[in-house]
Formats: sequence, structure tokens, C-alpha cells
Amino acid sequence: MTGSLVSAAPATADPCGFYATGSDAFYNHCTGDGSRVVIEVEVWGPNYERCVAPGRTWLGSSGKIDGAHYVGRTC
Repeated sequence: MTGSLVSAAPATADPCGFYATGSDAFYNHCTGDGSRVVIEVEVWGPNYERCVAPGRTWLGSSGKIDGAHYVGRTC
């Protein structure tokens, strides 16, 4: 039987944009230019904006954060 090796991304790699684990919510700003961007954080109540640097930013408890998205401007 002939087999082949399949290379996959590490399971620990953080996805770009908003994601949540069982207990925490994060926004991962994937960029190579060092830019900081404004995101809108969606919560149970009034949403708020936050400036994030490249890489992973902890937003809070996943039970309190409903989502987050880039609003189209830098900060």
C-alpha cells in the first residue's frame, strides 16, 4: 500500500480575526506591516471600539463577548 504524508498547520495556530475558546474571546490581527486597527467588539449591551496591535489580543470572557470585527480604519 502506498501512502503519502500530509502536512497540516499546527493545531495551536490562532485564526485571523475574532475567535473564542471555551472560556476566552480573542481578536488576532494578522498583518505583516505592523499596523494597528480599530475593531468593534460586540457585547451584551452597547458595543465598543478598541485599537489592537498585530497579533492576538484578549477581549475578555467568551461568555460576555459575542464577536468582533475590523471597522475599516487604523489607529
